[in-house]
Amino acid sequence: MYHKKIDKKNILVTGGVGSIGSVLVETLINSYSPNQVRIFDNNETQLFEAVRKYEKSSRARFMLGSVRDKDRVNWALKGVDTVFHCAALKHVALNEYSPFESVKTNVIGTQNLIEAALSNNIETFVNISTDKAANPTSTMGASKLLAERLTVGADYFKGKGKTVFASVRFGNVLNSSGSVLPIFLDQIEKGQSITLTDRRMVRYFMTIEEAVSLILKASEIALGGEVFILKMPALRISDLADCLMRLKGIKVTIKEIGKRPGEKLFEKIVTRTEAEQALELKEMYVLPPSIDYPGLSEDVINKSYQYYKKMGGKQVPSDGVKPDKLMKKDEIIKLLEKIV
Repeated sequence: MYHKKIDKKNILVTGGVGSIGSVLVETLINSYSPNQVRIFDNNETQLFEAVRKYEKSSRARFMLGSVRDKDRVNWALKGVDTVFHCAALKHVALNEYSPFESVKTNVIGTQNLIEAALSNNIETFVNISTDKAANPTSTMGASKLLAERLTVGADYFKGKGKTVFASVRFGNVLNSSGSVLPIFLDQIEKGQSITLTDRRMVRYFMTIEEAVSLILKASEIALGGEVFILKMPALRISDLADCLMRLKGIKVTIKEIGKRPGEKLFEKIVTRTEAEQALELKEMYVLPPSIDYPGLSEDVINKSYQYYKKMGGKQVPSDGVKPDKLMKKDEIIKLLEKIV
């Protein structure tokens, strides 16, 4: 496959051995033709495993380091064309108890990368965000919203610089590390009670493969300053638990333990204000930059995105998901059969 921002380019993936970063790296190396893929992460053990996995690949480079370290980041970006920024502290409750750490990684770490991207004249910078950044009620969500705003603002701040800055906003990624799916599976297989925070809780979900596809598509069509949001199905977490038990043929009890600090019952993927400005593409919504950009006319946008329509907030799910829009249990099982 050909991708203008990847083929014959030098790529850096921060958080390159994490759930999303590792699949992104594998896709870049096996499905495209980059000149070099730099796998940047502070997880020494997982990075060592990546060295073993790609020891025969001439494209892979392995960089131990933290996005908090501005000098390390600046050196890592030298000669790079495209940056995929996947590194983050993502667990809501842990971030709630350690807000200083959240700021250091999710906010200052992103700023370090942005400044290094500007200094090194990077072509494309894609920041990975979360639906928890929409009307955040948690430290993690607020830190990721700031990361989004830094990325959007950088595209304006660059002046005549060539770097295109954009963000992609995900829902929950099925089977990623620390997500509910592997936790529920472990509890079911051990015959333990499934610990459910609240039976009413609803989440948007996507697979890791869908997440990677969105990242790659966004990097290809971004003009600068946008936030790209995949059109995702939503489901009740209690339905997910029921379907996992049916799929495994094991029945256990469900124990409600109450919401964790910072958690919402119902996530939004955009705010009402954002929904008023949203554009719809075939597979995603696009939030154009709120800052007025010279030269970013409707004709320019249409040419880049190929097809879009203005939503005006009418169909963008900015107020949570209504019960009739949730995935049915048979649909959830079909989805899980591809993963479990």
